[in-house]
Amino acid sequence: MKKNILLAIFSGLLMWLGWPPSRFMNILLFVGLVPMLVAIENIIGSASDKKGRQIFTVAFIGFFVWNTLSIYWVYNSVKMVGDLIAIPISLIPYSLGPLLIACACWLYYRMRVAANRNISLVALVCFWIGYEYIHQTWPLAFPWMTLGNGFAVSHQLVQWYEYTGVYGGTVWIWLVNILIFLYYRGLLEAQTARTRKFTILSVALAVILPAGISLARYYSFSEQRNPSDIVVVQPNVDPYAKEFSIPVYQQIATLTHLSDSLAQANTEYFIWPETAIPDPALDEEHINTSPVYAQVKSFLNKYKNANLITGAETFKIFNNQATITASPMPGGQFFDSYNAALSLENSDKVQFYHKSKLVPGAETIPFSQLSFLKPVFAHLGGAAGSYAGQPDAGVFYSQSGIGSDPVICYESIWGEYVARSVEKGAQFIAIITNDGWWENTSGKDQHLDYAKLRAIENRRWVARSANTGISAFINERGDVVQRTGWWVRTAIKQDINLNSDLTFYTKHGDYIAYVACFLAVIAMIWMATRVRLVKRIKTIN
Repeated sequence: MKKNILLAIFSGLLMWLGWPPSRFMNILLFVGLVPMLVAIENIIGSASDKKGRQIFTVAFIGFFVWNTLSIYWVYNSVKMVGDLIAIPISLIPYSLGPLLIACACWLYYRMRVAANRNISLVALVCFWIGYEYIHQTWPLAFPWMTLGNGFAVSHQLVQWYEYTGVYGGTVWIWLVNILIFLYYRGLLEAQTARTRKFTILSVALAVILPAGISLARYYSFSEQRNPSDIVVVQPNVDPYAKEFSIPVYQQIATLTHLSDSLAQANTEYFIWPETAIPDPALDEEHINTSPVYAQVKSFLNKYKNANLITGAETFKIFNNQATITASPMPGGQFFDSYNAALSLENSDKVQFYHKSKLVPGAETIPFSQLSFLKPVFAHLGGAAGSYAGQPDAGVFYSQSGIGSDPVICYESIWGEYVARSVEKGAQFIAIITNDGWWENTSGKDQHLDYAKLRAIENRRWVARSANTGISAFINERGDVVQRTGWWVRTAIKQDINLNSDLTFYTKHGDYIAYVACFLAVIAMIWMATRVRLVKRIKTIN
């Protein structure tokens, strides 16, 4: 068992070394799962009568190492509650993914009992994708570690994400790892030389063909010329000070000054970061009476064709409990608070988008029975589960008809969600975020890298405004054409190309996940039926 645990830890280390933001060791993702497969195979071939439990344990340990080392920065975002208290809080995101993966590996073991190795390995890929899909849809969703995200630093190799999305990357990584594993097992099982040569050829083709097709697409790809002048602002306000130490009007003055420094008469968009307007009194129904609104409108009056997309904290008041998230107020009324994006222009029209993919704990309490944890989650830097959201993606339309996709913070790691907005008419993607909570860690770099995948999937430019960095412009190939530094006050400007064409992925979304989940369910039903049949035969005999 000790040897298998060491193999699992080695697997986790390889996956971590190959994970973003590592740029030169990305190839390790093609071999990182092999030690884990070897460990599981060792357990299956052993004489132990607790194989399922051992496989679950080994898988959890190995993937816990990978997960924790890759998202260690979660601890940085919560340690303000105390260095020791932050440890158990951080263990929640560190452990959830590995627990689900361990379940997938246990299902693979059960499949091996009922079927041969090759069929079971196909089922393992389906079980794994099932875990990834669950972890992007359930109340504790955190799809940061979806395998296909691993190629965000090698986006030249996955231009075909415009057809498959990140689940295509998951399948690619598993395919290569499984073929290498089968070659290794063949050496131990005395396969024929012809079979080994065929396996080696399969490994080579599995790596070279997808990479070659992608590189051909990358170097031949050209954008349609349809320019729009955009200014992205990075105010660099300490996230722990912005709501309490710095007056709102002063923060707006900083934003408008940075915007003015690069704006031209033909500037069509200004992009400000998440919660750039931290005004707790910004009532959506009466926003035109707010002094903040007047200050922003005064700035926009200088640019007649311009639109502003900005983050803000807003609320609505209801005479009854109009939504399940509405909280009571004195006098019998109710209210909802929002982490919102606003679109303003040189008219009285104001468009609102309410962040839908809310951070579990910090912005929404997962499962109503966990509401007793609200005081603990309040220290996560968010609003202690107090935000309401909207049910689906939205689109902002400018005076001239340009469609933009407002994406707030970690919503940008949901490929299909972003694609729904593009399908509705968004011609570019505007990501507004505040990554300052994570401090100067790899979290901010991973978040930027993942945005490149959204550009490729939808063939849309990304304009990314991050409060403390890293702000950037990303073209339709996924290239970062401009980026800011970390923790600097600045602004950047770019002529981007608007695009109205829809990719296959934009139109069909995560179809690979749907097919894999369907096959996983069929496999589980088949396993259960097979077990019952075997038990019945034994009873008869």
